[in-house]
Amino acid sequence: MSQYKIIFAGPVGAGKTTAIHSISDVPPVKTDATASDMAKDRKSATTVAMDYGIMNLPGGEKLHLYGTPGQERFNFMWDILTEGGIGLILLLDNTRADPFLDMKFFLDSFSQFISKTTVAIGVTQMDLSDKPTIADYQIKLKEIGLNRPVFAVDARVKNDISILVQSLLYSLDPVMEE
Repeated sequence: MSQYKIIFAGPVGAGKTTAIHSISDVPPVKTDATASDMAKDRKSATTVAMDYGIMNLPGGEKLHLYGTPGQERFNFMWDILTEGGIGLILLLDNTRADPFLDMKFFLDSFSQFISKTTVAIGVTQMDLSDKPTIADYQIKLKEIGLNRPVFAVDARVKNDISILVQSLLYSLDPVMEE
């Protein structure tokens, strides 16, 4: 039985914990604590170590899902969590002041990991803010030399997150079976 590890990263409030909760086949493990810094303006609790869930694949394979803390002060966890990972799912919150700055920050922060694996990008909160558009994100990615999938996702919807995970897996192995 094969086991793989996928990392979910992005700014505070982008939906990492919610995404793992929506797609995990087991009750997820969360390490939330009361937000005490700038994160408290966005939500009352925030991830301080990691989130963890498991997605069972056909044939008995398992995807271990690890969500990173979004706050830069916990970035020491980012390197720990990416160890042995096969790819990164970057979630971005379209309601933040500058989601392109967030995208660049996280792509830069995880650049070594991404260079050895791959990344798929999901944009949340598009129902609350439809600008920038998915096409705008794709243009920005091309400007920095990345041609990666970008999807509008609702982190609460299992199918949305499943499509994001499938796109990541497909970019790792284009002949992957459905």
